[in-house]
Amino acid sequence: MPSPALAALSALPQADLKSIFTTDPDRLSKLVLTQGPIRFDWSKTHLTDDLMAGFLALADEQGFARRRDALFAGEAVNNTEGRAAEHPAERGEGNPDSVAHAKMLHNRMRGLIDAIEAGALGEIRHILHIGIGGSALGPDLIVDALDGDGVRYDVAIVSNVDGTALERAIEGFDPHATLIAIASKTFTTSETMLNAASAINWMVEGGVDDPYGRVVALTAAPDRAMEWGVDETRILPFAESVGGRYSLWSSIGFPAALALGWDAFESLLEGAAEMDRHFRLSDPAQNIPLIAAFADQYYARVLGCQTRAVFAYDERLALLPSYLQQLEMESNGKAVKLDGSPVDGPTAPITWGGVGTDAQHAVFQLLHQGTIITPVEFIASIEPGHALDPAHHRALLVNCFAQGAALMRGKDNAADPARAYPGNRPSTTILMDDVTPHALGALIAFYEHRTFANAVLMGINPFDQFGVELGKEIAKSIETDGAVGFDPSTMALIEIALGAE
Repeated sequence: MPSPALAALSALPQADLKSIFTTDPDRLSKLVLTQGPIRFDWSKTHLTDDLMAGFLALADEQGFARRRDALFAGEAVNNTEGRAAEHPAERGEGNPDSVAHAKMLHNRMRGLIDAIEAGALGEIRHILHIGIGGSALGPDLIVDALDGDGVRYDVAIVSNVDGTALERAIEGFDPHATLIAIASKTFTTSETMLNAASAINWMVEGGVDDPYGRVVALTAAPDRAMEWGVDETRILPFAESVGGRYSLWSSIGFPAALALGWDAFESLLEGAAEMDRHFRLSDPAQNIPLIAAFADQYYARVLGCQTRAVFAYDERLALLPSYLQQLEMESNGKAVKLDGSPVDGPTAPITWGGVGTDAQHAVFQLLHQGTIITPVEFIASIEPGHALDPAHHRALLVNCFAQGAALMRGKDNAADPARAYPGNRPSTTILMDDVTPHALGALIAFYEHRTFANAVLMGINPFDQFGVELGKEIAKSIETDGAVGFDPSTMALIEIALGAE
């Protein structure tokens, strides 16, 4: 059964976006909030005063303030695994002991970076970062987004176990001038370790005398990294309480810190810390990640929208939708609450999206005229990431703002229904001053806290991910036992594709 507060929300009437600014002329002052270099605009959503009051009641009912305090205090908010979730401590916000430990590990990372820049490992021109999931998506996003800020090395990030991905990554790399960073929390992740072994073989075949001397390990299991062959001086640990998809702030961010420079990495951390402080200290009615979660909950749980679309109107943020897919769906794609009871209603919608005007010519037909209602999120930057004719950026922003207006307004056409647009379709706009390390840190931390706030409102644990384990277990059994004990379809596939090996 749904909670009383959620049931009350479901009983409220749905506003009409096409007239909502007329009926509520103060919407901009209530639903547009600015935090640092980012403006968040929910005025084109169906949130009303009544809905806001109802969601504030839901947050109170679900113990939002208590769970938020527990997160920053370093308590075991990951109840199924008995762990804290201390990614904020990596940014300087959280349990004092954890903050001090994170600072010590950051200093260790900076020391290694200083040594590399001083030539301690010889000439380095290329960085090959090997990881998967959060161990790859975060660094990939950061390096790609901030590439224009003066990346000092060629950086290739490999996550797919498909050998084609590794071959393409090292194409053009000189093995004698390459540093390999292996990112794995446990240092046992099968895909990562297979890619790492192949990278070592590539170095051996390239004539590198001491390939292991060119490896840096980023892990919460330093003993396993040493057993694998990495010298202790090149192991950068991070805390067990930092989850993979929340780990870019730790030593997992090493390739970004090395490629972009330590000042940029520190600015990234401080931008995130500012959002941490806002989330931790702000009143719920003005709390940006919490308000974002209110909109998410309304569309997913009250209206039953099964997807949420994210479109980055800035090429620098091209990887953001992929990053958010893991953050949101791995965190909140759950079926049980904290106490193990079934969730009362939908949890995380499917996160998907694309980039700028490309998406307009691919998927916006469905968003404007399709029968599936999808809340849309637009992300843009006032400042461009290039030095070309300003007409480029103007056209980009004009298209971004026009899409949100069109989704809301629609267009009647009784004479030709095929050219009619129903309108009343919601969107949010996130407008950054510029895509800087500081602003990007704040943006990513916003999404982290929004994900946590959604979990609190649903009563679930966003910090475990047991759903990814079953497929891994079955893959291991296929490797060891072959086509034994499976359904006929799976057995036939194994025999056809792998039987000749």
